[in-house]
Amino acid sequence: MSLGPRASWPRESPRIEAGPFRLRPFDERDLPLVEEASRDPFIPLITTVPAVYTPEEAEAFLQRQRDRVANREGYPCVIVDPTEARGIGAVGVWLRHADLGRASFGYWVAPSERGRSAARLGLAALTVWTFATFGIPRLELYVEPWNTASIKTAEGAGFRREGLLRSWETVGSERRDMFMYSPARDGSADVGSAAMDASRTSAQPSGDDTRSASTIRRWLLPYLG
Repeated sequence: MSLGPRASWPRESPRIEAGPFRLRPFDERDLPLVEEASRDPFIPLITTVPAVYTPEEAEAFLQRQRDRVANREGYPCVIVDPTEARGIGAVGVWLRHADLGRASFGYWVAPSERGRSAARLGLAALTVWTFATFGIPRLELYVEPWNTASIKTAEGAGFRREGLLRSWETVGSERRDMFMYSPARDGSADVGSAAMDASRTSAQPSGDDTRSASTIRRWLLPYLG
């Protein structure tokens, strides 16, 4: 399918449910989340979270998220615990190669909030939203082989390992191997099949998240356990 001109794509990151969590755009409320993430030894290596937190660096991080959306390069989202109205992690879809029919995902959770399935549910919800909004045929993500927690997140959200990419990406100062994952499409009740079904309900990109909200809720049910 044709995605249409990038200028017609959504003008902000989605605001959607992800099980007991919600996804929304980054804003000033998320400065404490950025500060905690900057103290993690791994998150700054694989994201643009600053390794040394200062108010200026944190504001620059927020501006980078806004710029990604403004340039239609991707849609970064905060994972929010609605009971406390605070960000606990992030998930994003990156669309630099969307014209070639490919998009990729990334995610992280603050150290103090891990073990709650926030990344798994956020990834599943954003995957369905991406298919429903753009219909991009090839979605993928990359995980270092040692990162068992991230592997569990990807597989729990319906992604399946396809192979090993040797020296695929620079992390810190080293080239690292990466496992490649993509949503399964074998007809089983997983997010890949759910997302493909969702894509048939939405033919063109739109900023209206309500159109796919019921689809996302329905297809997230298997991941809420």
